[in-house]
Amino acid sequence: MGTKMLNMSALNLESECKEIHDSWGQLNQLALALAGRTRLERQHIRETYKAIYGEDLANRLQKADQMADNRKQAAAGVGVSPKLCAALSMWMIEQHERDAIVVQEALDDQQGDINYSALVEIFVGRKSSQILLIKQAYQRGFRRQLDQDIIHIEPPHPYQKILVALVASHKAHQADISQHIAKSDARRLYETGEGSSGPIEAVVLEILSKRSIPQLKLTFSFYKHIYGHEYTEFLKTRNSGEFENAMKTVVQCIYRPATYFATILYASIKGSMTDKGALARVMVNRAEVDMDEIQREFKRQHGIELRDALCDSDKIPSGDYRDFLVALTASK
Repeated sequence: MGTKMLNMSALNLESECKEIHDSWGQLNQLALALAGRTRLERQHIRETYKAIYGEDLANRLQKADQMADNRKQAAAGVGVSPKLCAALSMWMIEQHERDAIVVQEALDDQQGDINYSALVEIFVGRKSSQILLIKQAYQRGFRRQLDQDIIHIEPPHPYQKILVALVASHKAHQADISQHIAKSDARRLYETGEGSSGPIEAVVLEILSKRSIPQLKLTFSFYKHIYGHEYTEFLKTRNSGEFENAMKTVVQCIYRPATYFATILYASIKGSMTDKGALARVMVNRAEVDMDEIQREFKRQHGIELRDALCDSDKIPSGDYRDFLVALTASK
């Protein structure tokens, strides 16, 4: 029975790959169909396509993205949005491959600026085992060491110090989560912050470098429980410098990721984000992680469904790309 189902599945995949190959210039229906596919289903489609046609489907989509101007599209017969090609290509690859590309693009921004938000999202939102896969994919793809690229960011920035600490935490933390350690760390954060007028940087970086993300999340939870407000509230009321401002983003991404990503999506949809890649990055990266929670938070914050906000936005042109983003709101 299992073998029969597997064979039927393989036949269906071959048929689907043939449809993809035969209708390459009209990817909208494909994009909508793939938006509802699980990670494993997309992996099988990608493998089957390569076995039949000798070309990686994700690579072909990347090439289409690179041939983005109208003349090249016409010459290549690619009649789809380059934004759709880029988003669909990222959707089709494995998460660690996608994250490695996001990190590389964040470090090598064409404007010369480091996209620290994208880097924080990766290092805060992935498990230690996933970070290891990202580093391996980064080295394979770009022939560089990710840790070293972060350490040697120029000019130095508070975000860089935080990222170096997070890199260390993924190497050194204990697997078990301890309430005792969380309470102790919460008290240290208070005593060197609200309970003192001195600098907080050294203690914060030490804690970040030694604790796992789940452990840090518990620490910030205990901080609120013990002191009656979140650590970010202290950071807001303090005479904030660059380090405190960076920490506000990092803490929110750790402690309330749905709130963080709902805020990013709203700003992107309204066109007020300077990070122009944030919309597709967040939609693709969070679709199979916590999209339902993000959508609930989005509606709570702004009184509108995320899918409706995407459809109503005058900053996102109607068409294939928008349809794909809307379809991702329903992905599982």
